[in-house]
Amino acid sequence: MTAEKLMAQLEADPEWVARRDERERFRQRRTAGYDRAAAPLKAELVEAGFEVESVADLYNERRNYEAAVPILLRWLPRIEHPAVKESVVRALTVKWARPQAALVMLEELRRLLDSSDRSLRFAVANALSEVADDSVFDEVVELARDRRYSVGERGVLVLALANMRERRQGAIEVLRELLSDDVAPHALTALGELRAKEARAEIEPFLEHPETSVRDEAAKAIKKIDKK
Repeated sequence: MTAEKLMAQLEADPEWVARRDERERFRQRRTAGYDRAAAPLKAELVEAGFEVESVADLYNERRNYEAAVPILLRWLPRIEHPAVKESVVRALTVKWARPQAALVMLEELRRLLDSSDRSLRFAVANALSEVADDSVFDEVVELARDRRYSVGERGVLVLALANMRERRQGAIEVLRELLSDDVAPHALTALGELRAKEARAEIEPFLEHPETSVRDEAAKAIKKIDKK
């Protein structure tokens, strides 16, 4: 089926059209007032030498903005506008914001527990997969086990355990436990990153998993473990 025929078929489906229109209304509500809400932060970034039209320019244009991290961290808790906040979170989803951004992200994720803004919640959880380190090991484990968060959100928190160095052994034990959880594919990835030889036997059964993506993660994990 061509793209044109597929779109025509979808456009003829009232339920699909209704869902699309609702998503667009949500997007418009979420982004309304973005420029006004971002203006004070943008002004401070410009004053610091970062000429941007929006916060997203920092990462979309692949700039070196390490010096802007303290500014972004200072503003993140103060920003209420969800789309602006998400832009700041995404700008802080970089390894060189580790670990100074970790505690701020943890506080944001806890605050967002009852929020219906799944996009923002996932962005904050995903940021932790980059900025978390041993200093927040216990907090990351607690949230990764917390089923009040979605599987996707918990999954990227599980990936944060691959950043652990001093707490590496503790991270491996938690990841082995999570192989029986819905976040097992993410645990496989993290165990591979940690070259967790002691978990190899527990990973092997996933090579026969009915889902191709899970089999692939298991194969990659074992390849990394054996390479060590």
